[in-house]
Amino acid sequence: MKKLISIYKKNKEVINYLIFGVLTTIISLCTKWLLLFTILDQNNAFELQSAIIISWIIAILFAYITNRKYVFESKNKKKFQEFLNFLIARISTLFLEMFIMWFFVTLLKFNSNLWVVIFTIISQIIVIISNYIFSKIFVFKKEANKS
Repeated sequence: MKKLISIYKKNKEVINYLIFGVLTTIISLCTKWLLLFTILDQNNAFELQSAIIISWIIAILFAYITNRKYVFESKNKKKFQEFLNFLIARISTLFLEMFIMWFFVTLLKFNSNLWVVIFTIISQIIVIISNYIFSKIFVFKKEANKS
């Protein structure tokens, strides 16, 4: 048990990032499914896209709050600017994911179900790593926490 605690303390930021990342994903999926299986119709294109957007917004809010408080332990008093930076970073990785999927699935025609799953997993790994790097370097900068 002491070994596990020691590992956690040495890697607290990364471990917390992964834990809250999983929780963010669960919140996003549950929100989307809750909307689609109760008040919105997945067969209606507008309502389907609305569910996706609403679940993305809720997930981003949860991710910002948990990343700020538990992962990077930000003390930055400029919360609005910090949130905008977080949002810009997340929108950037959303576009990165969209580009990866477009490039491999649409352009290069790796569009069988297996390839879609493979490139979804690859893009998610790239997005998770990119989100962590952007958050650490651009959003929750330690020098910004001093102000």
